[in-house]
Amino acid sequence: MENGAAQTVPPVIVAIDGPSGTGKSSTSKAVAAQLGLSYLDTGAQYRAITWWMVTNGVDVDDPAAIAAAAGKPQIVSGTDPEKPTITVDGFDVSAPIRTQEVTSQVSAVSAVPEVRARITELQRSIAIGAENGIVVEGRDIGTTVLPDADLKIFLTASPEARAARRSGELKGADVHSTREALLKRDAADSSRKTSPLAKAGDAVEVDTTELTLAQVIECVVTLVEEKRAGK
Repeated sequence: MENGAAQTVPPVIVAIDGPSGTGKSSTSKAVAAQLGLSYLDTGAQYRAITWWMVTNGVDVDDPAAIAAAAGKPQIVSGTDPEKPTITVDGFDVSAPIRTQEVTSQVSAVSAVPEVRARITELQRSIAIGAENGIVVEGRDIGTTVLPDADLKIFLTASPEARAARRSGELKGADVHSTREALLKRDAADSSRKTSPLAKAGDAVEVDTTELTLAQVIECVVTLVEEKRAGK
């Protein structure tokens, strides 16, 4: 085999799903950076469309109003894992989409079928356009968005571990109330009719409860490299 041929690595599409606080974002970004893949945070896209709805006075308790406006915002996701970006109508929303106001409304907006159809189409076009392959993280990637992904991973962790991590991220938020909020959001996302949070039948489940972030990253990198070697 010639050197050039030996260095050719087939593109690989990796779907990483799971609920909040399992280490999805940190793991996905690190794996993509380590393996030279693009990266897409689909949750940020749902947060972005939610932020647009709230900012533009759309009643987020009215599914019909949300559906009517779903096609209006222009959402652009940068896929560099070292510095992922997201803009809405040209405005950088990476900070405002993380506010509590958006977090508390995102499940309701995400449940509207027209919103999911719009964002799913956007996600598929980004994944298909990633020349070297991509790590896509979310809640319905392996089941709905990219059912033909080369590798599907479902991250889990105990509610207690997830709450502790998330409250740490939220700089000292009360762990008990954080746990309640996580479980409430899980219930909403798992029970919605359109593309619920669910583990694909062919996904590899990784329980991160007892693992450090470095161990989770190492585990996922190994899974991706094995899949890539077998392609």
